Amino acid sequence: MKVRATTILGVRLKNGAAMGGDGQVTFGDMALKQKAVKVRKFEGGKGVILGGFAGAAADALTLFGKFEEKLEEYNWQLQRAVVELAKEWRTDKYLRNLDALLGLMDKKHSYLVSGDGNVIEPDGAVLAIGSGAGYAQSAAEALLSCKITSPKEIVKRSLGIAADICIYTNHNITVMEL
Repeated sequence: MKVRATTILGVRLKNGAAMGGDGQVTFGDMALKQKAVKVRKFEGGKGVILGGFAGAAADALTLFGKFEEKLEEYNWQLQRAVVELAKEWRTDKYLRNLDALLGLMDKKHSYLVSGDGNVIEPDGAVLAIGSGAGYAQSAAEALLSCKITSPKEIVKRSLGIAADICIYTNHNITVMEL
């Protein structure tokens, strides 16, 4: 059986940014945990960066550690740290077997990073990963069109909507903001 399921959503606007995730961890067709925290803040250097993960928790935490090393090495330049992480993740014999997807953002940029070398900067203000990503992203885009200006409020409401629809997303939501 494959451990799967999460919803991570980030919203970046002129007045700030927020990222949140649900707390459900599933194994096959069974929910094992309801209050997992899948988002974190990286603080230091030149500011704060938000990160969230989908996939295997141990793998993602290993990658978060590598990402933090890259931030230090490249003087907290998010884009450079993300690209260097993706390169190492894809080419390193040990890292390339890690099963996770990362969402990373600061006040100016958002990135999705995967182990096959992809670094994707979404076109708009919304970044979403995980099983419920489509639901959460759709809800966030709708709320943005309603002129809601708080990134934290958009993330909370959107993840709540995703939890109502997606069987792999629950209402135990953690939201962090810049």
